[in-house]
Amino acid sequence: MRILYCALDQRVPGTLGGSVHVQAVAEGLAARGHEVHVAAQSAGASPAPGVTWHDARPPFGRPELRWMRTRSMTSLAREIRADAIIERYYNFGGEGVLAASRLDIPAVLEVNAPVVDYPGSAKARIDRGLVVEPMRRWRDRICRRVDLFVTTTADILPAWVDRARVLEIEWGADVDHFRPAKTPRVVPHGGRIQCVFAGAFRSWHGVVHLAAALARLHAAGDERFGATFIGDGPERPVVERVARDLPGITFTGAMPHDRLPAALAAGDIGVAPFDPSRHAPLRLGFYWSPLKIFEYMAVGLPVVAPALPRLARLVESSVEGMLYDPIEPRALDRALVALADDVVRRRMGLAARDRVVRDFSWTAHCAALDARLRALAA
Repeated sequence: MRILYCALDQRVPGTLGGSVHVQAVAEGLAARGHEVHVAAQSAGASPAPGVTWHDARPPFGRPELRWMRTRSMTSLAREIRADAIIERYYNFGGEGVLAASRLDIPAVLEVNAPVVDYPGSAKARIDRGLVVEPMRRWRDRICRRVDLFVTTTADILPAWVDRARVLEIEWGADVDHFRPAKTPRVVPHGGRIQCVFAGAFRSWHGVVHLAAALARLHAAGDERFGATFIGDGPERPVVERVARDLPGITFTGAMPHDRLPAALAAGDIGVAPFDPSRHAPLRLGFYWSPLKIFEYMAVGLPVVAPALPRLARLVESSVEGMLYDPIEPRALDRALVALADDVVRRRMGLAARDRVVRDFSWTAHCAALDARLRALAA
């Protein structure tokens, strides 16, 4: 099939999860025999067999104006003789779905964020204040033209969507590039067990909780742990302040994704201390499919994360890592201490690697998506 993949708000290559996702899906579908054309902010994207990058951006650089690119996406799809269009969902998108509707070809909507409004949403209040609810009506209009929704959970879709049109699936890790270190380290960094956090420093990523846990352990005399913080974002100054006087702490800043496998594999414990209370849309439930957790597992790191129901489906506590109660003040500290033994970490890391290869690779994701695309075409 010839597939047009619309992701105009994403910069590829990039350091954020969205750009990683778009590149992985495009290359994964191409590896399964499709001809994939990607419309994204892709100047400088590395060529891959079967993938053609089209540098396309929202008007004036504003993602909320993506819908204005409907005509150009229709022209591009007609030019490449697309058999289907995949659009990465954005609140004010719809350019790919509408183009597919105009050309009478299947439309696939990849949903990474809620289509429905969360309780207390300011956007919903504005919509109701405008009486006719233009934003909700626009989203509903787009959704009615979608042949297949690809999402981690149907709970973030309108309740009227037929579940037969939904593929619930996890995102994934590139298990060929994210691999355990060839020679497992016996002596940790500077004699310390190195915790690793990788991602955007946003409040709901909870990275300050890792710094605070290390500070508490240090104050109590336990200096066995250090940390590498990979990434950047608005919370970084807060984290740096909390970790200022701690030994064995490194901040790398944002890192190109092709350097991340080696950086993660050099660690001992992958930490994902999410704090859903800091992100209002998560009142709908933890709908993320966290790339960082899959990539930690792929390089053979045991994972430490809060014991949220969704994360418990991805990481089995005491088998592939340690899940902790986020309500208990020192639960994260105890989870780290439980992984202080080299043998325990190595056993859980191997189990984590096996699990992600089996269940959470981009190869597995694209195989499921490929099957549904071919069914649509048929």
